[in-house]
Amino acid sequence: MALWLITGAGRGLGRAFTEAALERGDRVVATIRQDGVLDDLVKQYGDRLVPRALDVASAAEVSRVVADIVETVGTPDVVVNNAGYGLVGAIEELSEEEIRAQFDVNLFGAIWVTQAVLPHLRARGSGRIIQVSSVGAVGHLPLFGAYNATKWALEGMSSALAAEVAPFGIDVHLLQLGGFATDWAGSSMRFTTANSAYDGTREGILGMPGYPTPEDVTAAGPSTDESPAVAAQALLALLDEPEPPLRKIIGNGAHDMVRMALEFRRDDYLRDPAFSWPAGS
Repeated sequence: MALWLITGAGRGLGRAFTEAALERGDRVVATIRQDGVLDDLVKQYGDRLVPRALDVASAAEVSRVVADIVETVGTPDVVVNNAGYGLVGAIEELSEEEIRAQFDVNLFGAIWVTQAVLPHLRARGSGRIIQVSSVGAVGHLPLFGAYNATKWALEGMSSALAAEVAPFGIDVHLLQLGGFATDWAGSSMRFTTANSAYDGTREGILGMPGYPTPEDVTAAGPSTDESPAVAAQALLALLDEPEPPLRKIIGNGAHDMVRMALEFRRDDYLRDPAFSWPAGS
């Protein structure tokens, strides 16, 4: 029976990862920001699920909570850095506070949790660290520059991390997710204040000159993307692979998105006559 530590487990993908691990017979420490959101799962699975309040943006809080988890529950076998949210806004529109908050959760939160668990994983000589990334870590989309930046940074950090911790028996994996039916585009999405200079860009990307109001998001109805359970099952399958890759693309259309992003980058490099694309690729 493996022990999981999953951040941002109160809803969406984090809850789906939690449910999948519990259904497999494992134990889960699930970190949440809102009390009571996992009470139904606690009732169903009992002491195999341990909810813990955690703000991943606070390095001190992460260090304290992880130390307590190790002491009272145990050293996690699988750590899933899932906590995150989307920020929409042209780079010129975004405030310092908005950009720093986006990095604090999406990037630094994953770093603080990783740093906190690593001494314990090293001491045991095993462990899996799962970084929930995005196809947006390979390409880019106007109005999502800050979000893209956090995921690109997460990818770079995690690639180096994977090489650093492999000698200790620790594996690192990046989930490059496409669209899933979560509240990432609802209550977990934050919009900046619009600058009219970018009305045309918003029209092309969002289909409206301004940013949507909460009422607009509600009126749009439920997402037609894949269920988060699909991503959770893909993660379980990845963990069962004998030689799992560093990066795993998951979701309908996600492979095409990554391919197009890489083709765009290749073609841009090829504008430099001194650059040659690797043979056979």
